[in-house]
Amino acid sequence: MLLSRLSNTFKSLFIVSLFFSPLVSAEQKLTVGNYDIHYIALDSTFLSPSIAKAYDLKRSRYIGIINISVLDNSDPKHTAVPVELSGVANNLLDKRRPLKFKEIKEGDAIYYIAEIPYRDDQEINFNINVKYGSKLNTQLKFKHKFYVD
Repeated sequence: MLLSRLSNTFKSLFIVSLFFSPLVSAEQKLTVGNYDIHYIALDSTFLSPSIAKAYDLKRSRYIGIINISVLDNSDPKHTAVPVELSGVANNLLDKRRPLKFKEIKEGDAIYYIAEIPYRDDQEINFNINVKYGSKLNTQLKFKHKFYVD
């Protein structure tokens, strides 16, 4: 099933990026209170064509993918929580682009994915607001350098 393959695809990408690829940042995590915010930026070409098509994601050497999930670490099962995300991406010349996140649910897992165009050897700064009712209201800030393969 494609939903299941999406989860396995991202898990595989996290592991591969940790050990083998200097071009992909490893998954990162920000802990705020009882919540772990997991995030990763990667080139969309890491997605298989069938996964990209199933979720209406553009697969291109010039488009990156941002993947965010939020887990409740006070729960022994580390349950995913539905959050509201908004934010902007800007390059070093301060050209700003709003991020539009798509929510993907797969069983108990919830992923939020946004696409971002880039040029070769371009560093992009991300500033993302993460909100979960009155329980979580924080900003996630990170940068990622994208390369054209």
